[in-house]
Amino acid sequence: MKTRDSGMPMASQWEGYFDPQGIFAVLGLAIPEETLVDIGCGYGTFTMAAARCGWRRVIAIDIDPVSVQTLQARLLGESAGGAEVRQRDVVADGFGLPSSDADAVLLFNILHCEDPLAMLAETRRVLRPGGRVAIIHWRSDIPTPRGPAAAIRPRPENCREWLEKTGFEIALEATSLPPYHFGLVGRRPASAG
Repeated sequence: MKTRDSGMPMASQWEGYFDPQGIFAVLGLAIPEETLVDIGCGYGTFTMAAARCGWRRVIAIDIDPVSVQTLQARLLGESAGGAEVRQRDVVADGFGLPSSDADAVLLFNILHCEDPLAMLAETRRVLRPGGRVAIIHWRSDIPTPRGPAAAIRPRPENCREWLEKTGFEIALEATSLPPYHFGLVGRRPASAG
């Protein structure tokens, strides 16, 4: 199932809405580790940024076959050897990854889904102890050229509350990611619990 109010513009238009490398620097993802999972990867804006930063393994997952095909074609044109793309309905079927498999999970414009707590619980499951979840979403307090209806967009305080309810520590408080997004980072506690 698609999340509420999904849909993608042309890739060239989409890429103009953010600075992936700058966002990675702010959210602490510019220093690569082993495995990053990009949920709702779309055209791969952040998948490509992760591969360019040197993450050894990047797993990009999206429900939309056109987005998946677009990203696969983009990856062929670049040396992003550690990137793999999967088509999957993560809302209905989970991430399809083993427990404690990832160092970081990126949830980009996806927490307007019907059950964000379930999405974050699945995120926590696949993260290694000490692993991080980076949340990026459209702001609801300003006009934006895209994104779901403002009424269903999560606010930073919603995301913080959801992170805490699902057992994450707040590693980076909500911050503005100009021109249209906010971001925050949660960390799975280092203890295995």
